[in-house]
Amino acid sequence: MRLFVLLFSLFFMSNVAFANEGGGEGEKAAVGPSYLEITPKFVVNLLEPKKYLAINVQLLIDGAPTEAAIKKHMPAIKHELIMLFSDRSLDSLQTMEQREALRQATIETIHNTIDKAEGVDPDAEPAHAPAPSAHKKDTKKDYSHLPSGGFKDAFFTEFLVQ
Repeated sequence: MRLFVLLFSLFFMSNVAFANEGGGEGEKAAVGPSYLEITPKFVVNLLEPKKYLAINVQLLIDGAPTEAAIKKHMPAIKHELIMLFSDRSLDSLQTMEQREALRQATIETIHNTIDKAEGVDPDAEPAHAPAPSAHKKDTKKDYSHLPSGGFKDAFFTEFLVQ
């Protein structure tokens, strides 16, 4: 009888353990923002001879469709970023403001590359968009209606100018 109780207990406990492990067919993937590192890091020549920039870029993504689009078009994104980074001089990367401007240009380049690769004109305004206001300055472009809408931000996790 003890053997029967012991076997029954082990059988019951193993089912409970597997039920809590996840990965079942009905479960959805984790929701919310995630980070995607572009590897390998970029090492590009600057405009001056014998000067280079080594930079590591991580992307903040919200949504599996955007992550899939980024992975699908990664060669085009890398190409555009190499062109963007290598078109800089040593003097244009010295201050925090200049580096932030490069980060903003990186974000815009990634959005435009994804949208063009997905066959959408990134400069087209959505049909429901309000008319631009003349008194607003420094407004960010709204990408929410485009394929790149789930790409939220880019971060430089390594930045070396030499």
